[in-house]
Amino acid sequence: MRKMHLGSLSHGVGGHVAGWRMPGAETEKERFEKVAQAVKTAERGKFDFVFFADAVNTGADAAPGFIVRFEPLTLLGALSVATSRIGLVATVSTTYSEPYNVARAFASLDHLSGGRIGWNVVTGSSPDAAANFSREKHPPHAERYAMAEEYIQVVKGLWDSWEDDAAVADKATGVFMDASKLHVLNHAGTYYTVKGPLNASRPPQGYPVIFQAGASDRGLELAGATAEVVFASQWFKEDAIAFCNRLRDQAEAAGRPRDAIRILLGVSTIIGETREEAQDIIARLGAMVDPVAAMRVLSDRLGADMSQFDIDGPVPDLPPSTMMQGHARVLQAVARRFNLTIRQLRDYAAVSSGHRVLAGTARDVADDLQDWFESGACDGFAIMTPFSPQPFERFVDQVVPILQQRGLYRSDYAGTTLREHLLLPRPAHPATRKAVSSAA
Repeated sequence: MRKMHLGSLSHGVGGHVAGWRMPGAETEKERFEKVAQAVKTAERGKFDFVFFADAVNTGADAAPGFIVRFEPLTLLGALSVATSRIGLVATVSTTYSEPYNVARAFASLDHLSGGRIGWNVVTGSSPDAAANFSREKHPPHAERYAMAEEYIQVVKGLWDSWEDDAAVADKATGVFMDASKLHVLNHAGTYYTVKGPLNASRPPQGYPVIFQAGASDRGLELAGATAEVVFASQWFKEDAIAFCNRLRDQAEAAGRPRDAIRILLGVSTIIGETREEAQDIIARLGAMVDPVAAMRVLSDRLGADMSQFDIDGPVPDLPPSTMMQGHARVLQAVARRFNLTIRQLRDYAAVSSGHRVLAGTARDVADDLQDWFESGACDGFAIMTPFSPQPFERFVDQVVPILQQRGLYRSDYAGTTLREHLLLPRPAHPATRKAVSSAA
């Protein structure tokens, strides 16, 4: 029986712009023991992975979850020794980092964790980041994706610097590494010139798992060719099914199997003992919203300053966003479907940063997830909650057991690596593939 995949989107203080104001809610993003506790809760729930989003710019008017935060690769290193089975995934931008450094860091993390690491590849949506990296301007959308395509190629080439069995450490002969199994990259491309080799042996997973979330035409093309897990933001089941089919078409066009990618839908869950309690939590959160912060979230998602429009007027037709195109498309579709004003759409986006909100009892939530999963709308879900830690603990303690009882979700980990959790094959080294091809 096909099993659901679950990941946790960790914002530390929750995905709602005012969630941190709830009684008992976490407010400290830079206390490791608090972050580790949340990750251990996800591991107790047998989640495939926990994911840490990131950006390389900030400001006092940013959403609370993004004003201050740990550098994600540093955090993954600490979590790799505080956990034993759960996958650990972090965002690193291809626009504002060097391939060699990123390849080396992820290879080290995959070794430290025993093969539990994933890389969320982003090109960077905010123009504000450029000023932090001695850049005069943010590269245009098409160029960022062209850079990312070459970047991933370079990083994978560096991970393949050594064949899997290159480390022999033969004391009798004095051979530590088999030099015949070393491959120097010597990459000279449009955007990057990288000689190699990488000073790290091949990662336990071959390659750490590649995650992406781009939903623009170019983003889907890149995901179809390179991604192994894709985060999606869809509010309507028919749209989610269409998105899945389109992404699988892109994978097939790139010469990959249609099932090469695991597609996970972002969902913000609000669970009450009764449906009335769940709705009361939504109302309490809404009463605490800072309208300025909420409007900033909406503007970021739509790629336009929405404060310039009548807040009680309709959502205007906007030019295509050059920032978060997937969120922009989904939120505009929601506004059209329900004839929302800008104020109403702002309040929707404030709850979950644009992801679908699912409120009700634990059984209501389980029923909904099962329905979407069995309809072919996704392979699983990226769970986020409006604040921390109580809502996520409720999901793990109340929803996960229902999914397990229905045979939809694992009762324990069957493997030790993130690839095994996601039922993804370990990529063979190119030299091995070439040898097999020649023998055939």
